[in-house]
Amino acid sequence: MEKETLHNKALAGDINAFQQLFAEFQHPLKSYLYRLLTDRNDADDLTHDTFIRAFDKISTFNRQSSLKTWVFSIATHLAYDHLKKKKRWPKDAQDQGAMLAIGTAEIAQSFRTVHSTSPAGAYDMMEHIDFCFTCISKTLPIENQVALILKDIYDFPVKEICLILDKTEGVVKHLLNDARETMTGIFDHRCALVNKNGICDQCSQLNGIFNPKQDQQAQRMQLDLVKGSKKFNRTELYELRARLVKAIDPLQSEGADLQDIIMRCTRTAIGDVDNFFDVANPSKPSSIIP
Repeated sequence: MEKETLHNKALAGDINAFQQLFAEFQHPLKSYLYRLLTDRNDADDLTHDTFIRAFDKISTFNRQSSLKTWVFSIATHLAYDHLKKKKRWPKDAQDQGAMLAIGTAEIAQSFRTVHSTSPAGAYDMMEHIDFCFTCISKTLPIENQVALILKDIYDFPVKEICLILDKTEGVVKHLLNDARETMTGIFDHRCALVNKNGICDQCSQLNGIFNPKQDQQAQRMQLDLVKGSKKFNRTELYELRARLVKAIDPLQSEGADLQDIIMRCTRTAIGDVDNFFDVANPSKPSSIIP
């Protein structure tokens, strides 16, 4: 069925037509929400809520933007309502997570169990850089985080981000500049992969735990980020990280389950989750809503 016909049917209240249109960007939407919320169950719930809210309001869609942008706007507002009740993450959230895992045998064992039994339990440095990017983006104010992720990871044009955030182009560009500067500064201080004075070396440490037979230095040197660290400036290193993150699916990568359980540990350590073991097991990929 032609896209225009589907749009017309959806606007007329045909849920099957809307479902077909929604399916085209459902997974990017869900992965976007996961990057904002860092919780699979919350991402599942808000993806479902977005579908319901968007279909309920489909008669108000005036085609001033793409349907995808309009739906992402609804999802973003739902995520904002969820996140405004929570504190921004501290810069050392990953350190706190690592200390909790080191000091809690049951949590450390759960990492090993996921790594050895889950088809998505592999460890890869590139995926951990993606994990690190998400953690650091959580230190930003919500609007900065949204603008950054939409532009640098999901390739939304600034004009569409303006519609999603209901901000002027000048404000969105300011949000982006501030977000990139903050991200760049934190990475520059923390990342031991590219800075010998960096205080975080989780990539190599975790690689050594989960891939003990692999040469860690060989793994490091496969990364363009590491190879370019001596010749690129800090802004260019941020751009390398963003390109790497853009290429990774946080929900369906080879190490998605392992990274998710490490994320749960981090959230527990900073008080975002009351009890590590209260959270449900990693969810399976959901079918097209509803």
